[in-house]
Amino acid sequence: MKLAKSSLLVTPLLVFALTHAQTTFSARTPTIDQSLEMHTVSSPQISPDGTRVIYEQSRTNWDADEFDTDLWIADIVTHESHLLTAQAKSSSDAAWSPDGRWIAFLSDRPGILNGSPAGKQQLYVMPAGGGEAQQLTKMDDGVEGFDWAPDSARIAIAAVAPETKAMKDRKDTFGDYQVIRADYRMVHLWLIALPKVDAAGRVTPPQEPKLLTSGDAFSVGDFRFSPDGTMIAFSAQRDPDLISGFSSDIYTVTVADGVVKKIVATPGPDNHPEWSPDGKQIAYETSDGSKYFFYTNRRIAVVSSEGGTPRVLTGGFDEDASLLRWGPAGICFSALQKMKASLFLLDPQSGAVRQLAMPGSEVATQFSFSRDFRHAAYRGAGPNEFTEIYAADFPSGTPTQLTHAGEQLAAFDTAKREVDRWKSSDGTEIEGVLYKPANFDPAKKYPLLVVIHGGPTGIDMPVINPDRYYPIERFVARGALVLRPNYRGSAGYGEKFRSLNVRNLGVGDYADVISGVDSLIAKGFVDKDRVGAMGWSEGGYISAFISTSSDRFKAVSVGAGISDWMTYYVNTDITPFTRQYLHATPWEDPAIYAKTSPITYIAHAQTPTLIQQGSADHRVPVPDSFELRQALEDHGVPVKMVLYDGFGHPINKPKQQRAVMEENENWFAHYIWGEPLAESLTPISKPAKP
Repeated sequence: MKLAKSSLLVTPLLVFALTHAQTTFSARTPTIDQSLEMHTVSSPQISPDGTRVIYEQSRTNWDADEFDTDLWIADIVTHESHLLTAQAKSSSDAAWSPDGRWIAFLSDRPGILNGSPAGKQQLYVMPAGGGEAQQLTKMDDGVEGFDWAPDSARIAIAAVAPETKAMKDRKDTFGDYQVIRADYRMVHLWLIALPKVDAAGRVTPPQEPKLLTSGDAFSVGDFRFSPDGTMIAFSAQRDPDLISGFSSDIYTVTVADGVVKKIVATPGPDNHPEWSPDGKQIAYETSDGSKYFFYTNRRIAVVSSEGGTPRVLTGGFDEDASLLRWGPAGICFSALQKMKASLFLLDPQSGAVRQLAMPGSEVATQFSFSRDFRHAAYRGAGPNEFTEIYAADFPSGTPTQLTHAGEQLAAFDTAKREVDRWKSSDGTEIEGVLYKPANFDPAKKYPLLVVIHGGPTGIDMPVINPDRYYPIERFVARGALVLRPNYRGSAGYGEKFRSLNVRNLGVGDYADVISGVDSLIAKGFVDKDRVGAMGWSEGGYISAFISTSSDRFKAVSVGAGISDWMTYYVNTDITPFTRQYLHATPWEDPAIYAKTSPITYIAHAQTPTLIQQGSADHRVPVPDSFELRQALEDHGVPVKMVLYDGFGHPINKPKQQRAVMEENENWFAHYIWGEPLAESLTPISKPAKP
């Protein structure tokens, strides 16, 4: 790592003795609002007969300041698609009934049942041929998930149990307060009978849900009906707290009498049960007892539906295996392979794994299958393509593209994305995505902006997504190159690679970033005096590390980033994360907490730093941002901190994302291009009302 010289204080005036004219964008450069208004498509659900696909399409609602989601339906033969649900709030998580007659989904639209709480996701069902959706639930805290019974007459739901009388009485007496690690409300399973339609077309009112699981012994996670509909397999942990994820095990409950049986109890999290076609076995995702399951491989195991000794099937597969469904040909799962995402077929007897071809979609995810497993739908994209919804015969067939979200790009010039590779300081090969302008000239020198993903087990791929948080297309249009490094710890490169930043967080990550910068400078087309960095979450942490320990960057933006692992550890909602990556608590090994904390190197800080975060962030505690801001100010480093009121870890509303994007554009336009630094954003002028 190259540390800054602590005796050198650099002011913005000295950094920008050479200024640049303010940029004028062409009409083919998307504005920030245009980027935020681009819709995406996701979550395809193919019909049981394999002829139609329901998918989600996002919608930017400026008036309500929401990113809403609508359900659309596409015909695989005609390629025609149309809106399926009313555009009132959001509808999502669609699922066909097994007989193909009904579509169930969740929505936070205003409820029509008496007692429906406002703004909570409830379960709705509508005829597959179209028609009015009927609300089935009015759960106090909404519905968290559901699954159709094989008979298409019942639906199981998961929801938070109602508040107990004792808790209501406590509030009446003492008012609202919370006992930490004690006042839990468990998630449980209920059963709902589908409304019946008589000969005259009259629909019976929804029945009250029947409680299937109860008590304080566990909180339900994933669940799935058995093929004969008599049982439900589910995962559950000791309470709904994120820190209790290690305790998740696999259970079954008999629908008729509610008898619960634990069938898997291995150490570490076990989740996502899926039944074999004959109902005799259950596949599930497991950490296989790993103590460090935050970064070790997630595997697929199989156990008898009666319980017994599990068999781990993907022990030789070096990546996280995400279980999908168990079909006649074997167990389907998806996984990353470097910058590609693929579908795999697992033989439950031999454990043999076969990768299935997805022509034209090097990045293929979110698979669903028809009833006979002869057809599949998925979300896919190739390099420099927008993600679309596809359908294809399974396990191999020519894909049919059902959406055309990429047509939104026709009016704009977009950066060219390509895979770049380099060696880090310890010889580790690192990959990243390099964004270049369409008219890139290797004889010129370009500013370089590094955009660092979160995780740390995130990954960047060379596909096109609408810009959020950072106006990347606008940076490229200004004349910059953008590098998105898949630093050590990123997903897709195997367990050993994901483990390279264990007890090495920040230090090894920074080495991967700066070696990528040096590699591009050595190629002759990067201006070494105009380099900046930014990132959110883990990317914000690495950016904070750059801010406090490097003299190589002219500006940094820290989004919800860790500055002090001690502060993080005692405030975050996922304390096991830190213990696993640093292999100690701060009380056991304060030295490793200091070594990997950006705040330790604050005496070297000289890089102008923008800090952004949500005020209610429990994942990365807000004190980390305040600590970094104060330390930078005390050391005379230009710093600006923006706190978004009421937001948690993500900034997930369009107006505030507009602010995040504009703050970043303003910051780097000044420190990289020398444009005036606006003290505050300029509101959009609205025409006066008549």
